[in-house]
Amino acid sequence: MKKVEIFTDGACKGNPGPGGWGAVLRSGAHEKEMSGREAATTNNRMEMTAVIEGLNALKAPSDVQLYTDSRYVIDGITKWIFGWQKNGWINSQKKPVLNADLWQALLEAKRRHKITWHWVKGHDGHPENERADKLASDAALGVTV
Repeated sequence: MKKVEIFTDGACKGNPGPGGWGAVLRSGAHEKEMSGREAATTNNRMEMTAVIEGLNALKAPSDVQLYTDSRYVIDGITKWIFGWQKNGWINSQKKPVLNADLWQALLEAKRRHKITWHWVKGHDGHPENERADKLASDAALGVTV
């Protein structure tokens, strides 16, 4: 199984507002930067989209080290999602799970990969997180890579 590192971030100019996502993918000496934008979204949706797009860019099942500064993404996919699925996408407050469409897309995107999730502190000098943040922020502002 190919080893891949993915570094992701999301950004929103206003929350909700125009948003962007960024991902840096690395496998050996090969690197790829990706980004995208939505006109009206939230920061959490962009954080999730960055992860989904990064995973979907992998052509084959991979051993992924995934780095994000979003506790929402990590806690959601490693803890909360099991109860949400069991309860028909209803949360502990008996309300529909926010961003259920993206949680379901993330489940599908991660299905064929072995993923180790890593939280990194945002805006703390982590080089790849800073690059993903710049990609996301530029995309949110309409600046394309």
